[in-house]
Amino acid sequence: GAVCWGEEQLSHLLLKQNDVVVAMAQVRIVRVPVIGKGIAYLRWGPVCRRKNEPWNETVFRAAMAALQKEYCERRGLVLRILPNAFQTEACDAAIKQCLDETGFVLNPEILAYRTMRVDLTQSEESLRKALSQRWRSYLKKAEHTAEYVVREGNSDEFYALFATAYDEMMSRKRFDTTVDIKEFGRIHSSLPENFKLHILLCEQDGKLLNALVISPIGDTPVYLLASQSNAGLNGRGAFLLQWRAILWLKQRGCKWYDLGGTDPNANPGVYQFKSGMGGEEVTQRGAFDFSKDSLSSFCVAAGEKLQAFKHRLKKSPKPEATPVAVEEKSAA
Repeated sequence: GAVCWGEEQLSHLLLKQNDVVVAMAQVRIVRVPVIGKGIAYLRWGPVCRRKNEPWNETVFRAAMAALQKEYCERRGLVLRILPNAFQTEACDAAIKQCLDETGFVLNPEILAYRTMRVDLTQSEESLRKALSQRWRSYLKKAEHTAEYVVREGNSDEFYALFATAYDEMMSRKRFDTTVDIKEFGRIHSSLPENFKLHILLCEQDGKLLNALVISPIGDTPVYLLASQSNAGLNGRGAFLLQWRAILWLKQRGCKWYDLGGTDPNANPGVYQFKSGMGGEEVTQRGAFDFSKDSLSSFCVAAGEKLQAFKHRLKKSPKPEATPVAVEEKSAA
């Protein structure tokens, strides 16, 4: 949060029971200058399940009540929450019921997070059998390429190597992305040792072919970033790195491996790669808004409409210079 938006936009809430923290939240606050109205934005929260303990509906409801009291009643802001739960999970129904009962309304303008998750509680044999035939074939080829060397670590040097390959890939592919790997690099450098990003490198004859970056935090690590250098174009290093990541996470006792989102329409190639890893497709419930302040609600709605207009304007194709150019392009 501090890296992405600055500490001045952040607010933190702790909920304790008998002096033990049972829930917490990091909220990003965006206000309209002068009038002070705006939104408190909570993504993938509140955090309300302690390690090795089951999800507790009572704690979740208490955390939601505390958030509403602080940010809606006391500060007069819109509260937007994106709960970190998928629709297939047992706690999802209780979360949805709590949101409905406390007046939260689903925001249809915000797409729900859609991803694939690999079940790491399976045996290694079952995990391998769950891979698609094509995926297993490419993995086997990579495993039998004797020159491939896999290195793993979390140093800034490893991240710099990933970034070099990523820059080569972006120069080659030239696709639009909202990912800022320099921002991720600053996050990585600022994290404590046990929370740092885990980086896997596949090399051949001293040259970097592929790199994979995952966040190992919690029982559901996330596949964040990947890169392929020019030297790795004809290899299968990406398959080997993902398999090594799965085995490493399983050894750590993780429950799920979140493959970092899917979009079969915008990125069919990546979708095909991820769908071959034997995971299940899951979707979160979405974003929910609550407000007791009509002026804050108006300001947020107006601001988001303006943002959407600017985004469409930016995406609109520029007109061709002459009618001839248009005809040539159509003919092509």
